Amino acid sequence: MILGIDISTSITGFAVVAEGEIVFYDSVDLRKYKNLFEKAERIKEALFKLMDNYQYEREHPPMWMSDVQDKENKINHIYIEQSLHMFMGGKSSAKTLSTLTRFNGIVSWLAYEMFEMEPKFIGATSARKQAGIKVPRGQKAKQVVLQYLLDNEPAFKIEYTKHGNPKPESYDRADAIVVAKAGWAIEQSSSEEDTE
Repeated sequence: MILGIDISTSITGFAVVAEGEIVFYDSVDLRKYKNLFEKAERIKEALFKLMDNYQYEREHPPMWMSDVQDKENKINHIYIEQSLHMFMGGKSSAKTLSTLTRFNGIVSWLAYEMFEMEPKFIGATSARKQAGIKVPRGQKAKQVVLQYLLDNEPAFKIEYTKHGNPKPESYDRADAIVVAKAGWAIEQSSSEEDTE
């Protein structure tokens, strides 16, 4: 099972993919929390819930974990969308990039510490390519990704605002699904190479 995380200081998305299929997706709304540490606490709570629902193999499992666990129901890889490394016209400032990079580091560490596995990082463009999503020139990637998932993934559902627009968390959940699906594709091709 692959855990995909789309990290943002406003809404962070999570998704779990098994055998290429979506088995879980959700998000944590962080907009009302003022500092990165409060936001990180909310992410930690979400990661604990994931640990409860999707046990994973640990070298030294804590006593509260049962001795017999279903190996098919374990997260064994974590993929995180890489934070931006460059300015995007009118969208990011040095302060925004710095804050996002710090938060990405905090969440990455939490995932590493809690799941005892090193997360792998993937850029948004690479993740979309691995998941088979093409963004036509001039179109907004987030909207293309959302529509692609609505058209191709029966398990993916979204809610709409009273004006008929997708609720903001829809985009973060969609991005997390793409990251998890990309991670699954990467792990599949790497295991195929190992068997050749």
